[in-house]
Amino acid sequence: MSLNKTELRKVELKNGEQLAFREREGGKQVVVLVHGNMTSSKHWDVLMESMDPKYKIYAPDLRGFGESTYNVRVTGIRDFSEDLHEFLGALGLEDIHLIGWSTGGAVCMQYVADHPGKCEKLVLLASASTRGYPFFGTKEDGSPDLEHRLQTIEDVEQDPGKTLAMQGLYDTKNRDGLKAVWNALIYTHNQPDTAKYDEYVDDMLTQRNLADVYHSLNTFNISATHNGVNEGSDQAKDIDIPVLVLHGDRDYVVTTKMQEEIMEELGDNATFISLEDMGHSPLIDNLDELKKTIETFLE
Repeated sequence: MSLNKTELRKVELKNGEQLAFREREGGKQVVVLVHGNMTSSKHWDVLMESMDPKYKIYAPDLRGFGESTYNVRVTGIRDFSEDLHEFLGALGLEDIHLIGWSTGGAVCMQYVADHPGKCEKLVLLASASTRGYPFFGTKEDGSPDLEHRLQTIEDVEQDPGKTLAMQGLYDTKNRDGLKAVWNALIYTHNQPDTAKYDEYVDDMLTQRNLADVYHSLNTFNISATHNGVNEGSDQAKDIDIPVLVLHGDRDYVVTTKMQEEIMEELGDNATFISLEDMGHSPLIDNLDELKKTIETFLE
C-alpha cells in the first residue's frame, strides 16, 4: 500500500460495536484522527493523503457514523470516548497524537482526561468547548431561543428548528438540502470538487445518531462551572499534555467564545492559533496551511 493511499478496515469492540477505520501507512509516530458530526473518517481523506509519510495515521468512524455499527444508542460524549479507548486498545496503539475536529474535539478531550499517559499531544480543530455545544430551543419564527437551552434528549429530538429539519434531510436523502446547509455554514469559502463533494454527501447520509450527538454535545461539560444543563466534572484540569487549539476566523459553527472557554479551562497547556480566512473545514479552505500548522506542533 502506497503511503498516500488509505485502507478501510474494521475492528470488534468488547462492547459489541464494530468500528470501521481508515489506516494510512507511515513511520513510527502514530496520529489518530477523530471526526465530527455529519461526517466520518471519509472527511479526513485530504489530510490523510497529504501528511508527512513519517506519520502512521488511523481514522475511526465513530459509533453510528460511516461504516461503524450503532447497536446501542450513545447518551453522552463519554460513550464515544470509551469506544475510542477500546479501539486504541484493540489495535495496541499507545503514545499517540490525537486530532479531534468539532464534535471529535470533545471526544478527544474526554478521552485524554479519562486515560492519562496514552496521548502525547492533542490538536483541537474547530472544537466544541470544554463546556459543550449549547442546543437552544426554537422560537415560532424559526430563530434560536437563546433564553431556552434544551435539557433532555426528548426535547432535542422534537426540536423543529434543527433536529427535525436536519433529520428530515437525512430521511428523504435530500442531497441538495444537505449541500445548502454545508454551503451556508461550512463550505462558505471553498468547496470540494464536485466528485468529492458527492462522496462527502454519500457519507453524511450514513449517520444514524443525529439527535443523540446533539444531546451529547449539549450535556458535555468537563469544566469547573455549570453550563446551563449540568455541573461540570472539572476534568479539564486533568488534561496535562500539550494542546493546540485551532479555530478559523470565519467559523460559523463553533464560536470564538467556545475557544476562549477551552483556553481558560486548559490553561498553560494550551496554545491557540487563529486560522486566517478559514471556516469550520480548514481541510478544504487551506489544506497546506493547516497541515503545516499541525505538523509543526507535532514535531
